[in-house]
Amino acid sequence: MKKIICILCFILSVSFLQAQESYTINGETLELKTEVDGKLDLLWNIIDGTYRYFVRTEDNTITELKNTKADRKFQEEYKTLLNELTNNSMSTKRLNLTLFSLKEFIDAYNVSADSNYQSNVSRSKFQFRIGVFGGLTNSPFVTNPNNEKTPLFGAELEVLEADRISRHAVFMQLKHVIEQEDIKYSTTELSLGYRFRVINKETFSLYANVKFATLNFSNSTVISDVNGVITTEEFNETAFDVPFIFGIGADINVSKNSFITLAYNELFALLIDNQGNFSTDFSIGYKFKL
Repeated sequence: MKKIICILCFILSVSFLQAQESYTINGETLELKTEVDGKLDLLWNIIDGTYRYFVRTEDNTITELKNTKADRKFQEEYKTLLNELTNNSMSTKRLNLTLFSLKEFIDAYNVSADSNYQSNVSRSKFQFRIGVFGGLTNSPFVTNPNNEKTPLFGAELEVLEADRISRHAVFMQLKHVIEQEDIKYSTTELSLGYRFRVINKETFSLYANVKFATLNFSNSTVISDVNGVITTEEFNETAFDVPFIFGIGADINVSKNSFITLAYNELFALLIDNQGNFSTDFSIGYKFKL
């Protein structure tokens, strides 16, 4: 357990902050990130909970990309501006005011306009995040009369849409609960689940999880005392369930591509019973974009 904690502490201590620069635009001072750097630059940030995007030309003129609404119709000013800046050389018909869509458009223009420009845009429609975690659990769905806590550790692969910070994600998780002297039980669990981000910001997200399918490889020892005769039985079980286990978690952004994760899992399940102990299943981890 000490080794696991030391490894996690080391991982969590390694992060690189994404550079931001301060700009004054129309009298407003803003901290912006550079997403694309070329003949046209794309700058952006989340300001007061709103995504704001800016384009910078070679003469260092910065203009905001807007999509205001009038008479119940979006004006799509950002398309008009980008048409002008690219000399109508590229179609904006399907261009959305999202980070991934703008990044693809401006990157493609830079490629066509500058033979020395090096593209760094991924064309994948999905974003993958992989993480590791460790914590403690009382295995609330397993018989545990003394409510003992045991260590756990694991890894997770999360998949979400790449063109925006999606509220929806699916994940595959591998978790191992370690056996201890006071509770003769251990399990390795492979699970599939769904995640919905209730609070969904670039720097912080709070979400609800549901594991809808689990495959457990469990080992347990049962000690019985019958008329003074103590017997010990060992069980090795493999079980597939569709339990719908619910939990909550949070991602805290610590660099451009990495997050600290906090989780409170196994709060309750729809199709398996709690064995009498309220859930104590906490973990902390580190996750990064692939």
